[in-house]
Amino acid sequence: MPTERVDSYFVCGTPRTGSSLLLGLLESTGLAGRPQAYFRSPDEPLWADRWQLPRRADGGFDYADFVRAALAAGRTGNGVFGAKLMWGTLEEVVAKLAAVHPDLDGDDVALLNRAFGRTAFVYLRRDDVLAQAVSRLRAEQTGTWFVGGSGEISGDVGNGQTPRFDANGIRHYIEEIREHNAAWEAWFASWGIQPHVVRYEDLAEDMAATTRAVLDFLGLDVPEDGCAVIARHQRQADELNRQWIARYRAAVTGI
Repeated sequence: MPTERVDSYFVCGTPRTGSSLLLGLLESTGLAGRPQAYFRSPDEPLWADRWQLPRRADGGFDYADFVRAALAAGRTGNGVFGAKLMWGTLEEVVAKLAAVHPDLDGDDVALLNRAFGRTAFVYLRRDDVLAQAVSRLRAEQTGTWFVGGSGEISGDVGNGQTPRFDANGIRHYIEEIREHNAAWEAWFASWGIQPHVVRYEDLAEDMAATTRAVLDFLGLDVPEDGCAVIARHQRQADELNRQWIARYRAAVTGI
């Protein structure tokens, strides 16, 4: 646990680990910023439009301006900022920050601390990788990544497509999840980072306790009378997910 309160934190993970749920829970406390996937590259232009950032002649925007706007949008009154990073996004953020702060090029943690202040990391993962892969396949097919929400820029509209079972697609996402989890763990180890680990299964079982454990890790002072922990996203898994899991297990050994 950090010895003092952090300035910023990133919830790090892979898709379909309950990250939107956790971000909404953290925001609901009023203590942990307004965390969003601010740095997902396809959404950055949408955020820039929402924040009315000035555009260059080529239609782009200054990344330092973008980070400042994200900090302004993502902080709560106590000055704490939160955001979400999937594996792959981290590399993009670090590269863009290196262009802003070339003196720190090659030092990922120093770049993040320069841009965001004293930064901590929450590592969100899911034990049941098969269930995660099935959820990922459905989200990719339907375009619906969450139901409910807390001011997200995209992901809740859907495309009207009917989900269809695809064993090869599920296998692909199982392999990707494992690779990306290994990549996160290797990155944490390479920089001497000890993240606060959150299991999706624990989050689903007790959202309030899991959220308060994150607040403790971040060194945030909770009022004596406590704080509200309110879910702003709805559970999406249903009987179809269970059917696909059973169907995949019946067809593939070693799961």
